[in-house]
Amino acid sequence: MDFGSQIKKLRTSRKLTQEQLAQKLNVSRQTISSWENNRNLPDLEMVVMIAKTFQLSLDRLILGDPTMTTKLMNDSSEVRKMRINLYATIIMILTGIGCFLLSTMIGSTIDSNGVLHEPFFLIPIGYLFLLMGLISGFIYLFRKLRKQS
Repeated sequence: MDFGSQIKKLRTSRKLTQEQLAQKLNVSRQTISSWENNRNLPDLEMVVMIAKTFQLSLDRLILGDPTMTTKLMNDSSEVRKMRINLYATIIMILTGIGCFLLSTMIGSTIDSNGVLHEPFFLIPIGYLFLLMGLISGFIYLFRKLRKQS
């Protein structure tokens, strides 16, 4: 039996609607439907919540289909990679903005010998971090959209 069929069987045996189960798990009804139709699978944290909700052991819930365990582990790994990518994107964009702000705050000065002192290196570093952040953000969005379809 596949995971979707198991979820549907457990839900219907307890006379729960998709909406009721969704409320217990704090997800949308569409999410429950996509699990039951095998369009998507829950991540490992959600599988634990499902097992607790139905008062089942994890092995009884997921080991009925050996490919299910492998897929859940791979999906969990993908979620972790996407989360790291999102954090890296945010950090790079904030670092780029910080470089511009720091350059503005430091400003330019001319010493007594007429030599100009300014943090010119912060501007290209700021652009570099912004560009890397934008590229990383597009990669994150592309992967997220690809995963949803």
